[in-house]
Amino acid sequence: MDTTSLQSIRDVIYSYATIFGVKILAALAFWVVGRWLIHFVVRLVQNSLAKQSVDPTLLRYVGSIVTVTLNVVLVIGILGYFGIQTTTFAALIAAAGVAIGMAWSGLMSNFAAGAFLVVLRPFKVGDFVTVGGVTGTVREIGLFATSLDTPDNVLTVVGNNKIFSDTIQNFTANPFRRVELKAQLAGTTDAVAAIALLKEKLAAIPNVLAEPAVDVEILEFTLVGPVLAVRPYCHNDHYWQVYFDTNRTIRDSFGAAGFAAPMPAQMVVMQNAPAVPLTQPANQAA
Repeated sequence: MDTTSLQSIRDVIYSYATIFGVKILAALAFWVVGRWLIHFVVRLVQNSLAKQSVDPTLLRYVGSIVTVTLNVVLVIGILGYFGIQTTTFAALIAAAGVAIGMAWSGLMSNFAAGAFLVVLRPFKVGDFVTVGGVTGTVREIGLFATSLDTPDNVLTVVGNNKIFSDTIQNFTANPFRRVELKAQLAGTTDAVAAIALLKEKLAAIPNVLAEPAVDVEILEFTLVGPVLAVRPYCHNDHYWQVYFDTNRTIRDSFGAAGFAAPMPAQMVVMQNAPAVPLTQPANQAA
């Protein structure tokens, strides 16, 4: 091969490399600018909805839908810039979507469940709930899963379909909730005096509601003595503070009143054995 042919090949390679390199750089520029525009549009949509006092849960859900849709449009546009037929690509996406939908039906069910969660609103962002066996504060209701922050500050993601098909407990929905504790009394303790003392002391705990009033009643009896049901009411935000303060108040008030400490006790009954006759039978004496 002569020098002229080699030079021609180099020129062709350099020409295609230059064109392809420019397209790669342009595609990267499109991607960066497109992503920035997507974030700008999402923020614009969310801000406009926020001005209309739309619920934060719906804001995040709409933001997720807009983000996914615009990202797909951006990818198709970049592929079209490279000369790939977008109609063909869209058909491939549709066919792949059908195949993936059949294989990953659970993903589609999560998407449908997420839509129902947003429409029916059994809970919203910021609520303290138990869903899918997980207890925590709702951080986000996404397209396919819901994110919660558990009380020990662990981010936990639960599929929307599991949430919607299981029992949902919303501890924030009602204005107050009840703290349930027990207090064991000794058998010699005056239960009426103990109940009156606890009602007085618990009502003075910060954030305990005056209405409904504190419930303190005999719950059951054990071999140690009567067991009191101790039930103050408080707002959900103050639950654990009231819970721990109530435990401390039970111990301190009973100790200050001089109530006997509950101790397991057993009654042992001693019986004398029947006396053994000392006389021997007449035939043995003989």
